[in-house]
Amino acid sequence: MNTLTSLPPILLVEDNPMDLDLTLRAFSKKKFSNTIHIARDGEEALAFFPRWESGEPMPAVILLDINLPKVNGLEVLQKLKEHPVFRRIPVVVLTSSRENSDLSTAYDLGVNSYIEKPVSFNKFIEVAEHIELYWCLLNERPDQRK
Repeated sequence: MNTLTSLPPILLVEDNPMDLDLTLRAFSKKKFSNTIHIARDGEEALAFFPRWESGEPMPAVILLDINLPKVNGLEVLQKLKEHPVFRRIPVVVLTSSRENSDLSTAYDLGVNSYIEKPVSFNKFIEVAEHIELYWCLLNERPDQRK
């Protein structure tokens, strides 16, 4: 069983300050034990690659918005899934986009799940609870360094 200090972080990639605040409040209310790292655009998300390559713990899951400045979320997803090691990191697209082309492209690129952002705080709490339960507690992960 993991101790609190050995739990892998969660990477939240979100540019909208209101959605970021809502997500963090939902995680706080659910008392997430995982550290939450934040990237506010696609470029910041890609900046985690060298950090992971130098030994920083990789996330249990990446929560990725699609509509991001600098580098969009689908490009981030593509670069992640092309990497021989990072492609194993589960990615959940958490976005306001209901475009079928975004959904199809995300799955074509290897996304693990696609969730439309809930509008209400109570629904966000439900999503946060499901993310923690499945991706952080139940999901079995391979050794990420191989």
